Formats: sequence, structure tokens, C-alpha cells
Amino acid sequence: MYKIAVVGPESTGKSVLASELAAHYGSPWVPEYARTYVEQLSEPYNFDDICHIAHKQIEQEIAFEGNNPAPFVFFDTDLIITKVWFSYCYQQVPAFVEDRLQTGFFDLYLLCEPDLPWEPDPVREHGHDRGFFFDWYKTEIEKLGKPYLRISGTGKDRIRQAIKKIDYFISNTQTGR
Repeated sequence: MYKIAVVGPESTGKSVLASELAAHYGSPWVPEYARTYVEQLSEPYNFDDICHIAHKQIEQEIAFEGNNPAPFVFFDTDLIITKVWFSYCYQQVPAFVEDRLQTGFFDLYLLCEPDLPWEPDPVREHGHDRGFFFDWYKTEIEKLGKPYLRISGTGKDRIRQAIKKIDYFISNTQTGR
């Protein structure tokens, strides 16, 4: 099973991409927990809330560490996003987040370009900084030494591009084994 994280700045189509890829490949996908959690808060999130989100992300990853008959699992976000949020908002990252990232859980990252129109909603905060966060996420993936594919385009072209790139990556990975 290939474990693939779909990451990128806010409003870059991550949820749609993760769900459509899962449907295309007949595989499970894990929705973004942070959005659901933050939407139900009655006051602004805080450091402890982000810790809770990180623990839930790790729990979701662990659920897919064993054998699974599906060829892929797609995660709508991962701990890189949480790490950046800790750094950006609180200037500190808990050791458990760094430790988990070092396990190298994901086989591949799909890094979504901020080329889709910004769609504001009550949970999104940084529409004007999407390029900044894109670069930061890219740097964090590169620090982990993990492969990533940049995904751009709109509509069905975006999903077709992602499928083509994933298929090419898998083909090259399997022939290299």
C-alpha cells in the first residue's frame, strides 16, 4: 500500500483531490480532521487544540500502518501542515510532532499549487499568504527527503494530472525495486 499525503496551502483543492483520487484508485481516504475540529470550537483555537489535532493525525496514520488490501490510502493533509502551524502561530513545535514526522510514514506527497481561486470560509485564515505557505511546505517535505509531486491546474485537468503523475511515480518506483 502506498501512503500518499495531499498537502498545500488553504483553498488549493486538497479535499476534492484526495477524495477523487481515492475513488479513481478504489482506495480509502482520510479527511482533514483539523477542519472538523476547529469548526466545532466555540472560541479561537489554541496551542492545546493544535496538539489534539496532531495526536488525532498520528492516530489516523497508525490505523494504516498494518496490512491493508487497498493499493493506496490518501490523506487530506499531514503533520507537516500541523508543524508549520505550530511554528507560525506559536513559534514552537512539540517534540512528538517532529518525532512522528521522522518515521517517514508517507511514501509520496502531492503538493498542491496555490493556483485555484481563493474561497474564503470561517476556518481559512491566510488567503494572501498562500505562496509563502506553499514554499514552507515544500521545504519541510524536502527536509524529510521524501518524494513529492507538484499538482496544478483546474477542474478535471488537476485530477488527470495527479493521476498521470502518480501512475508514473509508481511505475518508476516498482521498476526500481
